[in-house]
Amino acid sequence: MGILVCGGAMLQCSFGAAPGTLNVLPANLVMTSMPIANIMDNKPMLNIMPFGMCNSPANPTVAAATAAAFGVLTPMPCVPVTAAPWAPGAPTVLVANMPALNNSSKCMCNWGGVIQVVNPGQATIQVP
Repeated sequence: MGILVCGGAMLQCSFGAAPGTLNVLPANLVMTSMPIANIMDNKPMLNIMPFGMCNSPANPTVAAATAAAFGVLTPMPCVPVTAAPWAPGAPTVLVANMPALNNSSKCMCNWGGVIQVVNPGQATIQVP
């Protein structure tokens, strides 16, 4: 059970310093006041916006800056790298023939961060 996520939702990465935003293009063809997201709305810099500064030592820019600072963790600007879709989604609700994105879904960044929904952008459509 959960709430469907739409464009404008607030996201947070476990290694990010600030919240980010979920952008959903109207290509999914399901509209409320904002487009409804599905699990494939996971494209970095298109759907998933940066989270301020990244603190992940697995991020090559953070690793390089940390090495240059003699081992002192040095955050660098976040550029999300998300290769896999959101999981698990809402399997009983399809948006553009893919499971809808609900507020309990997570997306993994290749640098080790777990991206989750903080605010789904709406609170009226409940998923059974």
